[in-house]
Amino acid sequence: DMVKGGELAMSEAEINIFMAAQQQKAQKKAQAEIMSKGTENTRNGLAFLGANKKKPGVKETGSGLQYKVITQGEGAKPKATDKVKVHYSGTLIDGTEFDSSYKRNQPAEFGLNQVIKGWTEGVQLMNVGSKYEFYIPSGLAYGLNAPPTIGPNQTLIFTVELLDITSP
Repeated sequence: DMVKGGELAMSEAEINIFMAAQQQKAQKKAQAEIMSKGTENTRNGLAFLGANKKKPGVKETGSGLQYKVITQGEGAKPKATDKVKVHYSGTLIDGTEFDSSYKRNQPAEFGLNQVIKGWTEGVQLMNVGSKYEFYIPSGLAYGLNAPPTIGPNQTLIFTVELLDITSP
């Protein structure tokens, strides 16, 4: 043992191999947890979407995106290549809010080709001045690669107000 000035029980190479094996084991465990949580979230999301599409006013597109018109605007509709200005809030199906431009008191601007597929598709359905609620299956959201605040394979709910099309 090192304290008494003795020799190490393992060589430096053996220590490195041991540490690499431990790290690999930890990564495999983390991946297994993500997959397990992802499977659970997928199941919950499908159940939510199945019940949600039966609610009054909820429509579903061919991709599985669901939406409800809260306010119908009269302005132009954006294209997938347009940049838009929106106010939005995003929640998980359990009601946990993970993002909100309203709370920041600052509308967001971004290209519709730079966001999750559910947004690209959904916002193109809107006219400027509209407010919609989107119910986005995980395959049109982040899938397994979601940020930690969202989690793997989550179905997401966004309330989106299309304020403007800022540039093509």
